[in-house]
Amino acid sequence: MKVLILGAGGIGGYLGCRLGAVGYDTTFLVRENRVEELEKNGISLHSELGSAHIQPKIISESNDAGYFDFVVLSCKAYDLDSAIESVRPHLDKETVVIPFLNGVAHLEVLDTEFGHGRVAGGVAHLAVTQTKVGVIQHLNNIHKFTVGSRHEEQLHKLEQLSHSWSKANLGFSISNNIEQDMWDKFIFLSTLAGATCTMRSSIGTILETSYGESYIVRLLNECIDVATANSREPNEQQITNYRNQLTEKGSTYTASMLRDIQKNSKIEGEHIIGDMIKKGIRQKIKLPCMETAYTHLQAYELERI
Repeated sequence: MKVLILGAGGIGGYLGCRLGAVGYDTTFLVRENRVEELEKNGISLHSELGSAHIQPKIISESNDAGYFDFVVLSCKAYDLDSAIESVRPHLDKETVVIPFLNGVAHLEVLDTEFGHGRVAGGVAHLAVTQTKVGVIQHLNNIHKFTVGSRHEEQLHKLEQLSHSWSKANLGFSISNNIEQDMWDKFIFLSTLAGATCTMRSSIGTILETSYGESYIVRLLNECIDVATANSREPNEQQITNYRNQLTEKGSTYTASMLRDIQKNSKIEGEHIIGDMIKKGIRQKIKLPCMETAYTHLQAYELERI
């Protein structure tokens, strides 16, 4: 089965390297100005869980590469509109789209563009960065890729995908409730980004302050309230896991959004924190801590421009 991955950056580059290392038929769709370098040097992954180097198939928007069985979106949320137009020529009526974007707002957009029956769900638990074009650095020893069907039409194809992807070093699994899994990560990431971006610090540093733990827990509780009001309440074990991770003394954990801020880059504040607030407003939930975090991120974007 043929897979097209949009982008060869962090998530896409990692996924493609792992699949390519076991001989899976994978093609990358990248910007025109990156084609020559990637064709020449390939893609390298440096990881405690095993490094890899591949010479993958590379195409740009100007290539007519035909249709693919699966199209993986690994772009930032603010690039979603252009990503949709880039992959559209490579989708036929049988193609399944697998988005590994943060948050959940993109599902509605993709459903509108491609139809609910063609859009699966995906969650990537992974901390990576692209040190230069074609070079991916894994930042810890955790990786987990989860996909799941959102429509019965996708079940058979995802089962076929599972047979192949399970052979790769991905921490791959199929979920029976992928939208809940996506909401669970949405809760965690909104809390992590809200805390570390507002304070410009790691979880461990925030916890050393007088009211840091209280602030983090209030952020988490606000996000859980929003999820619960939207019929996506996480189970008690998940809540306990989140609370433990987000209140671990000495933790160096930060959101990737903070790393983007430190590089003066564009951020996904609207897609993550902003969307969590929108979903809370619709349910008439008060979110003072999330609003503070969102105001901070909006101010950053205004100053950056």
